[in-house]
Amino acid sequence: MKAGIRAGERAAARVPAPQGGSWTSEVLRADDALDRVAEEWDDLFGRCRTATPFQAAGWLCSWWRHYGTPGALVVVLVRRDGLLVGAAALRRRGPFGGLTNLGAGLVDFTDVLLDGDCADRAAAELAAALPLRRPWHSLELREVHPEAAVQKVFAAWPGRRHRFADSLCQYLPAVPMEELLKRLPGKTAQRSRVKQRKIAESGVEVRATAPEEVAEAVRGLLRLHFEQWQDRGVTPEHRTPRFAAHLTESTTALVATRRAAMHRYWLDGELVAVNLLVLCPSFGGLYMYGAHPRLRERLDIAGLLFGVALDEVREAGVPVLSLLRGQEPYKQRWRPDQLSNQRLVLGPGRLAPFAAARAALVRLRGAAVHLLRTRLPRVKEALAARRLG
Repeated sequence: MKAGIRAGERAAARVPAPQGGSWTSEVLRADDALDRVAEEWDDLFGRCRTATPFQAAGWLCSWWRHYGTPGALVVVLVRRDGLLVGAAALRRRGPFGGLTNLGAGLVDFTDVLLDGDCADRAAAELAAALPLRRPWHSLELREVHPEAAVQKVFAAWPGRRHRFADSLCQYLPAVPMEELLKRLPGKTAQRSRVKQRKIAESGVEVRATAPEEVAEAVRGLLRLHFEQWQDRGVTPEHRTPRFAAHLTESTTALVATRRAAMHRYWLDGELVAVNLLVLCPSFGGLYMYGAHPRLRERLDIAGLLFGVALDEVREAGVPVLSLLRGQEPYKQRWRPDQLSNQRLVLGPGRLAPFAAARAALVRLRGAAVHLLRTRLPRVKEALAARRLG
């Protein structure tokens, strides 16, 4: 355990390990806790088989700096013989001890980190270290993949626990474009091949972005994103300075560690599109893009971006291209496979009514979100922007 733990941070609890060695756990509450453990956090990231870029230290530290509420950070750490083998970055929500994940509406996947060599024991230790002691305490985690590491923590939790459906994510196999087109119906595939030929003949030049170029690329991405969506409504949060600052800082860190790639598209000397692709061993994800409206009039934007993204993930040896959350029509045309994320809720088991009330609230909120998504999308966007604050 690191020396110099500050006041308000719980001291390590030492428990003998059954196969020798010792296990320690601690809860850090200082606002700079993530920065202080960033190096060993990222070392554990490399040993966690389910980790996504949204669990990388660079992404989490950036999000906390730009969106965190002072005094609300809760970092839970588990070490085996001094080596970090389990970690969770959480934040307090409200005055009654409720906890949730970092990232709010900006993450497509929430998870904890567990060392693959001792994941089951590390999950049990992490569950035991969660600061959920009072009957009214709870932990709610949004956007959890069915195979996420935190599912082991959920299974090890001794109290009340509930699982609900969350956002739908969509996936394509990381195969050459021609093979991907075979998934489409005959006429659709034929039209898509014509569009691919137009892309090849258009003269569009694709350039990868180095870490030192990310700030400039993000400015271009956001400008084109606004132009692209100005007639259909831009997510309000994407217009804020804090989002631009977070996107720049986090993407620079991810690109430097090959956990993200940015591609800029040029035509006749003009920047016409920018795409941000997040990368991890299990998938590459199309996180955000911007394209000039004039380019959309000339070319199939999805075909252009998907083709470059498929080349990137295949070169990295990644098996899947994720379209992340959302059911936009341009995604549906490609016949993606679908899999829902989950929402996990944990609470102490002493008084079941508290957990039952929390579960009922989650169900009610889910029904309200479905109504907003299908009937009142602009109201949903405004509420989502407020939730990020």
